[in-house]
Amino acid sequence: MTAIAVCSRSFSRHPQLRQALIERFPQARITFNDAGLSLSGQSLVDFVQGHDLAVTALEKLDEAFFSALPGLKVIGKYGVGLDMIDLEAMRRHGVRLGWTGGVNRRSVSELVISCAIALLRHVPQASIEVRDGQWRQLMGRQLTGKTVGIVGCGHIGKDLAPLLKAFDCQILAHDIVDFPEFYAQHHVQAVDLDELLSRSDIVTLHLPFDDSTRNILSREKLAVMQSSAVLINAARGGLVDEAALKAMLKSGLLAAAAFDVFAGEPPTDMELLRLPNFLATPHIGGSAEEAVLAMGLAAIDGLSRNDVP
Repeated sequence: MTAIAVCSRSFSRHPQLRQALIERFPQARITFNDAGLSLSGQSLVDFVQGHDLAVTALEKLDEAFFSALPGLKVIGKYGVGLDMIDLEAMRRHGVRLGWTGGVNRRSVSELVISCAIALLRHVPQASIEVRDGQWRQLMGRQLTGKTVGIVGCGHIGKDLAPLLKAFDCQILAHDIVDFPEFYAQHHVQAVDLDELLSRSDIVTLHLPFDDSTRNILSREKLAVMQSSAVLINAARGGLVDEAALKAMLKSGLLAAAAFDVFAGEPPTDMELLRLPNFLATPHIGGSAEEAVLAMGLAAIDGLSRNDVP
């Protein structure tokens, strides 16, 4: 009999996803994380032990995990990031991965646009001032007609570009992979990173986090940006030197920034978080109801598809 371990707490709490998994595998023994446990290390191994399939989300799957579970055959990944999985270890142990990239792309794209508009129009600062009894009209800027630089033109970058065209934005893109057909179709200009940073009114990051992208926006790269520019990171923590960013926001060398992700989560730099020109959200890029359902259904599909990226 097939046995499935659902490690993710949020998947286990989602009635539609639970029902969809039961209907897809009606003969399987399914163990949901109904206790709402944060599984890691030995507790994660113990939970998955005796199951040949598993649905995971933010759980860390490393060499020790795969070594301890020789009966595990397939991981269905709930979510789009793979940074929590040691893919080499997974392959060495013959475990297959069911994964679909970009299923939350519209959710993230809409958050990016909302952050851009909010910061250009000083919405967070204005809201705080009104609640504190102040009443003054803050002069902002429109998104329409601005130059937007997309760093990383994968699933989300490709979704974001045509949405921004509705605002008559000029789109710049930087990626280690060239997408000439997409760029031509959507009138996107491919440029190097320094040119993108120097020309853009808004810079939005859409990169994975690894050794090649760690602090890709270093102090030196941040200094290339216009003082009137807005920086948005709804991708992965660790892409930006947060200490350098704070200094630039405080000194006026950068107009504003919005982060949905941080190098350490939850973030602890309260000075940064309380700056009036900094907008922080708690990693909610994919937390739209529609995106959560799509990611869960993709994880269920992955248990049968057995793709390996």
